[in-house]
Amino acid sequence: MSILGAMLLRRGDLDGAEPHLRNATAAGDRAAANNLGVLLHQRGYADEAAGWWRIAAVAGSAAAAHSLGRHHRERGDEPAAEYWLRQSAEQGHTLGAYALADLLEHRGDEAGAERWMRAAAERGHREAAYRLARTLDRRAARRSGDDNGVRLLQEAEQYYRQAAARGHRRAALHLGTILEKRGELKEAGRWYLTSAKDGEARAACALGFLLRDAGDTENAAVWWLRAAQDGDGNAANALGALHAERGETQTAERWYRAAMDAGDVNGAYNLGLLCSEQGRTSQAEQWYRRAAYAGHREAANALAILLLQAGDETGAEPWFSKAAEAGSVDAAFNLGILHAGRGEEEAALRWYERAAAAGHTEAALQVGMARLRAGDEAEAERFLRCAAGGGSAEAAYRLATVLDARRPPEPAHELGEPVHRRSECEEWYERAASQGHRRAQVRVGMLAAARGDVVEAARWYREAAEAGSRNGAFNLGLLLAREGSEPEAAVWWTRAADAGHGRAALRLALVYARRGELAEGQRWADRAAALGPPAVTERAVRLRDALRQELSA
Repeated sequence: MSILGAMLLRRGDLDGAEPHLRNATAAGDRAAANNLGVLLHQRGYADEAAGWWRIAAVAGSAAAAHSLGRHHRERGDEPAAEYWLRQSAEQGHTLGAYALADLLEHRGDEAGAERWMRAAAERGHREAAYRLARTLDRRAARRSGDDNGVRLLQEAEQYYRQAAARGHRRAALHLGTILEKRGELKEAGRWYLTSAKDGEARAACALGFLLRDAGDTENAAVWWLRAAQDGDGNAANALGALHAERGETQTAERWYRAAMDAGDVNGAYNLGLLCSEQGRTSQAEQWYRRAAYAGHREAANALAILLLQAGDETGAEPWFSKAAEAGSVDAAFNLGILHAGRGEEEAALRWYERAAAAGHTEAALQVGMARLRAGDEAEAERFLRCAAGGGSAEAAYRLATVLDARRPPEPAHELGEPVHRRSECEEWYERAASQGHRRAQVRVGMLAAARGDVVEAARWYREAAEAGSRNGAFNLGLLLAREGSEPEAAVWWTRAADAGHGRAALRLALVYARRGELAEGQRWADRAAALGPPAVTERAVRLRDALRQELSA
């Protein structure tokens, strides 16, 4: 009777099941008492159902104890709920263990909740496995960097896998995220795909980014579209950016608005960027303000820049401050520029240091320069190394000059020939030079010339000269003159002299004097005397006077 009643109950035949279950219950079958409670609960007779569950639970039914515990929790009687759920859980009932864990978590008993969540997960409860994984994941994030954090993350991954394998779409999403961070992109993509197909919008969005990074923008757009239509603001922003890159600004704006409507403040910020690129400054300001008021720090920084460009320094500063306090490195650097422009060096240095500490390359350069001016070479070197390592050509050049100043003289070979060892300062000069730093190029050329490598020296001098370096042009001229190419040397000296190089003008005066072109020589001597420096001026004046006498004679 009990089995027949249970079969009819599973089929939904409540009228057919009830008499069999009542008869079996009257004969003392506890499973029938539990199922009769289920039937009555489905019919809306919760209190009568609880009575039968109690009878079955007292008789040892774990399923009935679970149902009775849930009944008491729905009624707000947590002590009774805990009592019966614990009875169920301790008998090995999976749902009872999960319900008990949920109750204990709600009451703040983390240790108890984790114990029973783990028990339910190990018995195959997928939601318990997912929630346990989330708990371990959050704990690992707080312990990132140490061995315990790594161990916790590995355990979290195990439970994410368990839940994902049982069809839990959010577990599949988080598993994909862990794998992506670890660089296992192929497996991450499989789990994102599994989750996305089950309707998880965030997974569809993440899959889109994975495909975009692999160069498959067409399929990325398909998944972003699916996620955006399900209300994912990040995906809508990605679609907007994709269409903006293609020049489809109207479509881009539509998706940015969709992102904003989905509650993603990046939508307003991106709309501001779009309007700014199109020269629609007033609309850009409107969107930046909307995002900034919602707490978007980069929007606050962009708004401040917009106001500063419009001449409203007073209005810009509070937004820079708000963005910087919220963690915007660029805003901290911009505040440094703002204070430096007013001559407030101490305030500027504080903001530069803050930006530099967060990895801002140009801020580190500014701090390094300030430390050099203050005579603190050790600190200057530390910041210049940070900036140079971050790609700043100026920092690489400045660091090289610091190291160059303290470099000992080259040791002599026992036969009297100099021994060249590549120093660290040369490496930094070359790094700056390869990034197009003109003074570094000249210096690398000088070092090459000093060791007799004329071809290398000429290459760097020429590169600097063509980029507009007057010293590069002058030195290239010297090199060419020594190699017997005085006409070509004169071309480069002319370029250097026209840019204000006094020694180049003096060299030209001497060239023209030797050729007998006295008037031209006198003209360049006048130019050299005017340009200086003093030693050049003195020689140029003597040469000019001599040429004048020659012309008079």
